[in-house]
Amino acid sequence: MSAPNQLQAPRVITTTHTADGTSIFASDEEVPQFFPFGPNATGFSTFHSSEKVPASNTAPIPQLANTLPRCPPNGVMFGISDFPPGHQAPMHRTLSLDYAIVMTGEIVLRLDGGEEKTVKAGEFIVQSGVNHEWINRGKEICRFAYVLVGSDKITLENGKELEETVFKK
Repeated sequence: MSAPNQLQAPRVITTTHTADGTSIFASDEEVPQFFPFGPNATGFSTFHSSEKVPASNTAPIPQLANTLPRCPPNGVMFGISDFPPGHQAPMHRTLSLDYAIVMTGEIVLRLDGGEEKTVKAGEFIVQSGVNHEWINRGKEICRFAYVLVGSDKITLENGKELEETVFKK
């Protein structure tokens, strides 16, 4: 059960195969949320991650509880973030190409140059390794789902490489 300022923990169903190749369900469970900044702040649930792409369909399901979303350099990661009203993630850059969909509420995506866009439920984001922050200025929790794909560093015309600038818990 979730607290009053939190959404219900996500239910995730995973599949696999038997030894003879028959498709089966591997699990059906609620994934606990991780609140590294306190119980009333942003929550994260990571559902799956692969160290490499192409991913293995026979590898064991990784255990990812209590981790901030960090995409493996050559891999992929899938999960959600919940931002309560008035909360934000500090400016950061990850070395990944990020696909996201806002599922509930709305979130402001602000870039390091000062530009920002409000993204509402049902809208999508494709983010290319930019330095950014998330801000919930709305009145309800914003939940967005994401798939992070490991990427090369961005190299500017002058040869400078943009490094990862992640926030810490």
